[in-house]
Amino acid sequence: GKKLTNMRASGTDEAVVLVPPIRMTLEQALEFIDDDELVEVTPTSIRIRKRHLTENDRRRANRAPKDD
Repeated sequence: GKKLTNMRASGTDEAVVLVPPIRMTLEQALEFIDDDELVEVTPTSIRIRKRHLTENDRRRANRAPKDD
């Protein structure tokens, strides 16, 4: 019958390639962001994030009238 081993199939794992974060100064981050992004500044880090974090919030914001 079938050979019983404790080995998993070798080709099933997918390698996730992570891109290392880009270190930016505050000025570089402000130049880099899009209209739908914000720059978060804390004492230890500078982060770029989306203005609306979830996909549903982004869709809702796109449908809402612009009051800028």
